[in-house]
Amino acid sequence: MGPFGCAGSPVVQAWIRRPEAPSGLDPAGAPVHPLAVDLLRAGIRHYDWGDPSFLARLQGRAPSGRPEAELWMGSHPGAPSRLARDDRRLDDVIAADPVAALGDDVAQRFGRLPFLAKILAAAQPLSVQAHPSTAQAQEGFACEEAAGVPVDAPDRIYRDDRHKPEIICALTRFEARCGFRELAGSRELVAGLAAHGGRRVAEVAARLGDEGDDADVLAAVVSWLLRLDPDDADGLVAEVVDAAATIADGPFARECQWVTPMAAHHPGDPGVVVAMLLNHVDLAPGQAVFLEAGNLHSYLHGAGVELMSNSDNVVRGGLTTKHVDVDELLRVVDCTPVAATVQTAAGDDHRFVCPVPDFSLRRLVVDRRVVAEPGGPEIVVVTEGEVQ
Repeated sequence: MGPFGCAGSPVVQAWIRRPEAPSGLDPAGAPVHPLAVDLLRAGIRHYDWGDPSFLARLQGRAPSGRPEAELWMGSHPGAPSRLARDDRRLDDVIAADPVAALGDDVAQRFGRLPFLAKILAAAQPLSVQAHPSTAQAQEGFACEEAAGVPVDAPDRIYRDDRHKPEIICALTRFEARCGFRELAGSRELVAGLAAHGGRRVAEVAARLGDEGDDADVLAAVVSWLLRLDPDDADGLVAEVVDAAATIADGPFARECQWVTPMAAHHPGDPGVVVAMLLNHVDLAPGQAVFLEAGNLHSYLHGAGVELMSNSDNVVRGGLTTKHVDVDELLRVVDCTPVAATVQTAAGDDHRFVCPVPDFSLRRLVVDRRVVAEPGGPEIVVVTEGEVQ
């Protein structure tokens, strides 16, 4: 099970609910699991793209004066939540007695809390990135362990051996790039830029015009872009910025409008051009998009509830000051064009489609008594008003 809550704004609180070990049998002979509920203290991650005030407003406190990017709710050792009643780390509570903390089924299937919930608040674009499948994560983690790379090293990619599919549900208007656009659309966009650009943009258009499987063409273009020498990359991005300004009112208006701010934050970064090959997604509050492992994406601006497998594996390719590994990104990313399917919450009780066993996401607008019996551990996030 996964977190659920009410979308909105002023004060956020999070609880973990879980069925404890059975204390007896009901009249039908089924085990009776008393419900344990603990208020969580969630950790904040300070990344340079974070919004300086959104999470503070949501929690009803003064801003810290630093960018506040993510509120982590869960047991990942990178920023484990603590129980408010005794300040114990949630990962320690689970490790001490997995069955009592998670319930029989989840303890046997996963041996840990299988999901990580966050509230993400982006004031600037995040990196162009992808997350690994289970097999890729296990192989990458084993290689870095064997090489002796410390798990907290800045150049470490695999901090655990788990896959990382995810869903983001908007709390505010939320913009993102998710998955590769159909190749015909990217050819049209880049041809429009090339009509107003220089030789470097024309070369991108020519490479996109190569014959072959669409995924192979896109993979070759991305590989070439991310391996450009700094002078060529700087020149290409400058040409794209100038050309995008001339076609900003056309069919790719949103793609073009984001070029200048991306380039301003990351001058000369070829990730600016790679991001133009991805689907532009605009979410209203209550809308969500699910991303499979391997989906290349970049969140641009806005706040939302982000739910994922309990992993911190991120493979970056650009638009970041953090470690970039082009070879590993190309090993992980799936360049097959795919539509970014936007899910819209229908009614006051909606469960989004999350086609993985690790988590599900349910959105409730509560103005009455609601029955929500957990089948396993849940994190309950209240983002407006009060519930009991």
